[in-house]
Amino acid sequence: MPTDEQITFADHAGRFYARRYGFPPMVGRVLGYLLVCEPRAQTIAELSDALLASRSAVTGALTVLERIHAVQRSRAAGERMDRVSLDFASAESRGFDVTEYQEMGDLAREGLQVVRDAAPEHQAELLEMAAFADFLAEQIQVLRRAWEEHRDALRAAGKLPGGGS
Repeated sequence: MPTDEQITFADHAGRFYARRYGFPPMVGRVLGYLLVCEPRAQTIAELSDALLASRSAVTGALTVLERIHAVQRSRAAGERMDRVSLDFASAESRGFDVTEYQEMGDLAREGLQVVRDAAPEHQAELLEMAAFADFLAEQIQVLRRAWEEHRDALRAAGKLPGGGS
């Protein structure tokens, strides 16, 4: 049975992810609960019971979280149901996925082809959009490397547990 503190935290996470990222609140609630629950891996039924939500709402939230690679499903030998746990190992789940910005740059360059004969003032926003997207894609790679070095230093100093991502 979840504690009031766990449910309150899950609710706060739900509001945060809804406000900041436009996710349905249940996505943040599931993510928040998975951050604080015991055991760390939960079935859909356990998540549904803990969050007082329908299984379909939890399943929908997990679909979103799987799309951004923030959770993983596993099943132990002999079990009939999946267990869901957090998995922040991917670049996308950590906020280091550059493909969004690469696609934005490509879209801007496509737009520049559409207005290639237009006045420079008409092309200005697309030129800046392409340059900005390229800049972000480059800087995110730099930031990711800096984070990994910082994280490794924190682990070496005993301020973060070792292993994993």
